[in-house]
Amino acid sequence: MSASETTAPVRSVTDGGLETDLIFHHGVALPDFAAFVLVDDDDGRRLLRQYYLGYVEIARANDAPLRLETPTWRASADWGARLGYDADALRRVNIDAVTLLQQIAAESGLPAVRIVGMLGPRGDGYRPGAWDPQTGPEDAYRYHRDQVRALADAGADLIAAYTLNDAAEARGIVRAARENRVEVEIGFTVETDGMLATGRTLAETISEVDEADAPDGYFLNCAHPDHFDRAVDAETARRIVGIRPNASRQSHAELDESEVLDDGDPAELADRVCELVERLPAVRVIGGCCGTDARHVAAMWERLDSDPARA
Repeated sequence: MSASETTAPVRSVTDGGLETDLIFHHGVALPDFAAFVLVDDDDGRRLLRQYYLGYVEIARANDAPLRLETPTWRASADWGARLGYDADALRRVNIDAVTLLQQIAAESGLPAVRIVGMLGPRGDGYRPGAWDPQTGPEDAYRYHRDQVRALADAGADLIAAYTLNDAAEARGIVRAARENRVEVEIGFTVETDGMLATGRTLAETISEVDEADAPDGYFLNCAHPDHFDRAVDAETARRIVGIRPNASRQSHAELDESEVLDDGDPAELADRVCELVERLPAVRVIGGCCGTDARHVAAMWERLDSDPARA
């Protein structure tokens, strides 16, 4: 066995595009793309349980570790207020989301399951330019700290913030996680040209975050592997620990205006993911984002099945 094989990370299964799966395949209305509201409803919890069990089976079929990630991408103050959730209600629903996944993990019988407390951006990460470039790390820290604290207090193994567009918000989230003594991963999204919505490169953005306090890993999410490929250089390739791609090659603006789901071709997406993973030696988590579901993630893992690095 080569040295590269002996140092390759063990890869974990995670889920796909929760919100698009529920909206387009199950006819669920999610105001403001907020899946956390389902935690407050018996039928909603049953639906979430059914959704996550699909990924339990993918992990079981591939003898792989599993990450269950809370449906709390929108469960922060500004978004919660739009849906009638005050600070106390948001703390409760974040805690309840972790508890639900802990129950699923215990019932799964799988030996290795990590519970991830998911954060999203304060602005609308899926609409380039909707974030506030004047918001600094201190503002981001104050905004995200209550959600981070709730997820950590509930027993989440780590915090993952997805679909971020700028370094300042990432720095604030890392600070909040460190304060609560919980691991933290930062996920950036990129446009079709591989640049962030800020107009900066992934390398520049990661460098700025690292200079303040490096997170425990970086993700790429909410764009097609082709777009990730354009974002990654030799240095950043070594920093990416997880990928959650979109099924579609369309831009964020095009997807935001579409009334139908572009779920692409699961087999073709799996091929592109595997090609990308060859460039990303530190990747240890593979799942999907918008437009993907269990079919896409299963296809990725079937395609990776012969890779000794995952075992």
